[in-house]
Amino acid sequence: MMLSLEEGTQATQLARDTVELYVRTGKEPSPNLLGPFKEKRGVFVTLHTYPTEDLRGCIGLPHPVMPLQDAIVSAAVSATQDPRFPPLGAGELDTIIVELTVLTPPVLIRVSHPKEYVDRIVIGRDGLIVEQGIYKGLLLPQVPLEQGWDVEEFVSHTCLKAGLLPDAWCDPLTKIYHFSGQIFTENKPHGEIKERHLDGSGG
Repeated sequence: MMLSLEEGTQATQLARDTVELYVRTGKEPSPNLLGPFKEKRGVFVTLHTYPTEDLRGCIGLPHPVMPLQDAIVSAAVSATQDPRFPPLGAGELDTIIVELTVLTPPVLIRVSHPKEYVDRIVIGRDGLIVEQGIYKGLLLPQVPLEQGWDVEEFVSHTCLKAGLLPDAWCDPLTKIYHFSGQIFTENKPHGEIKERHLDGSGG
């Protein structure tokens, strides 16, 4: 179920409020929102520096294991503590953009031969999860567009994210799931929130 712009704005504002509260006080909000916020959804919160748009944190829950409002709070807190970066400091709160991606449930891509993945995955539509045994990696649908990757590069980088070799997607033991995402983002720190369409429309 797609969120309206109003709901997406509310969701992104909850992510921003969570980041602010947690970084300043170490506490988490306890939202009590209605409608789609009670439905279980996967969600990612991404933090970018402004205006350079460098990644500052990106963590989330790929599967719909908790209500959307709780998933947003959990992802937002985790994004401030992304282990790839130093913990987010209070002095950075006015220099980051908060982006929220609400996910559809991941679906296994069934193929008879790994080469079929190239025709089954669509850049700008699909996010990917690569899974092999204990190894698992995820990249959001916006990533290959931001990096200028084709499908093979996208799948290879998702394998690397999982801690596998880049050609692990050719191994029949590797499972690949796809999902789509609805993206909402601030246009500047504390700024207007817009839905971001990967085809470039909608601002």
